[in-house]
Amino acid sequence: MLNILRTSLQTGRVTTAYPEKPEDRACRGRPSIDPERCDCTGACASVCPSEAITLGQTAQHAWRWQLDLARCVYCGLCAEVCPNGALIMTNEFELATRTRDDLIVGVTHADRGQRATLAVVDNSARSPQSRGGGNAGSRLSDRIRRLLKRSLHIRHLAGGSENSCDWEITALLNPVYDVQRLGIDFVASPRHADLLLVTGAITRHLESALHATHEAMPEPRLVVAVGDEACSGGILQGSYAVAGGVDRCLPVDVYIPGDPPCPQALIHGLLIALDRLEPKMRRIELTKGILAKVKIEAQKD
Repeated sequence: MLNILRTSLQTGRVTTAYPEKPEDRACRGRPSIDPERCDCTGACASVCPSEAITLGQTAQHAWRWQLDLARCVYCGLCAEVCPNGALIMTNEFELATRTRDDLIVGVTHADRGQRATLAVVDNSARSPQSRGGGNAGSRLSDRIRRLLKRSLHIRHLAGGSENSCDWEITALLNPVYDVQRLGIDFVASPRHADLLLVTGAITRHLESALHATHEAMPEPRLVVAVGDEACSGGILQGSYAVAGGVDRCLPVDVYIPGDPPCPQALIHGLLIALDRLEPKMRRIELTKGILAKVKIEAQKD
């Protein structure tokens, strides 16, 4: 016992100061692409295990490279096989967004000999539309954030998860991350919850349980999708056994991509849901010559 006490005193405080102090190297983050070096060989798409990277041609016969961060598992294979070194893995993990489309990155080439431009690509064919309530939903979200900004009770539901995201969520309650210091806690009953935290691609058998849990929560209420499977269906998208991502069943307020997202990424997403942080994934439009460059990147503070 004395040895344990001595070790504790020598170790000192281990609780992270995030988000007050940034943690740039908390975990492996998203791939980053240099459009000047990308020539659309397709090597990265051929090795992507989750089909997050696609390559094709637009109606104007321009080559198009696309990365869906809601499907990316951050394995790094794309960066390893890229012949020109256009792709690198980063430590950017603060990827939570309020809209699904903000997780799409694309590179469009007018032709292989011209300068590459980084552009927003229409992903509507592969990305389910959120079932949000339009202006009424926006007003409700504003009301929720005003009421819950300093206190949040979460009901976690695994809708078909393989448990990696669930382990990261469990880590939020240990002394290192201690999410309760931020006024956030977990509850056993949806009747006591303000936010429904969903992991996993929603299986057909659990779809009714998801709706029942959501209906049992008092209004106003928030829904957050955690992990690639919850955000997009992940590698199970299209399977007969799953309905897909959470937004196939419920309106989603915040998407936290990753497979799994690290605890810091979870904290970042939850604070976005409370409007205590703003999403760093945003769309920036630039123009250079006759070619429009539209860049999607994680904006640094």
